[in-house]
Amino acid sequence: MDNNAAMREQASKKPCLDTFIFDLDGTLLDTLPDLVELTNATLRECGWPERTPQEVLSFVGNGVKALMYQAVPEGANSEDVESALRRWKALYPAYGYRLTKAYDGIPETIAELKRRGAKLAVLSNKFDGAVHEVVDAYLPDLFAIAHGECADIPRKPNPAGLLRTIRELGSSPSRTAYVGDSTGDVTVSRNAGVFSIAVAWGYHTEGRLLEAAPDAIVHHASELLEFA
Repeated sequence: MDNNAAMREQASKKPCLDTFIFDLDGTLLDTLPDLVELTNATLRECGWPERTPQEVLSFVGNGVKALMYQAVPEGANSEDVESALRRWKALYPAYGYRLTKAYDGIPETIAELKRRGAKLAVLSNKFDGAVHEVVDAYLPDLFAIAHGECADIPRKPNPAGLLRTIRELGSSPSRTAYVGDSTGDVTVSRNAGVFSIAVAWGYHTEGRLLEAAPDAIVHHASELLEFA
């Protein structure tokens, strides 16, 4: 039995879950084209060389501060990087989600989960204001809660934000799945004691995801309904 089949067999033995919390970039929405444009617009304004889409992709997943510190030229001082970070956030309304799109089947699947009575939320390492903007723009009225990184919610894989979101939904870890596209999403699920569902359509390869040993992996959004 291959790894994917083994995980599906394991998932089939799990009780139905009623709480689904989602990562954002690479899971619900393909935001990479906008992240590339926004990051390069910021770098140009600062007089720094632009980055390729593949380079920006490699920087995604740990929040905008980590992204900018990796995107700037080697040797840039922290004061200049912090200034660039502020500019990145200021430019976000203009560049942040013009080219973004929901992954195939995501809006319909989330709507069906909601129809079934599932408790739904978003938890992302993107800064909090951007999370609310993009969720409201592309997936309105589907999630009870949306959180990004802020003073009260540390970046994943720290489980504090995930556990807080579960409490706010009135649920418990044993009834919750966290759905994400990265190895860090698998790690935060494990740290919080929730069921981990990895998606194969995002920014990490399926091979990397399998190495992280999620509880299940799905290849299309509609497969999430098997767990509800």
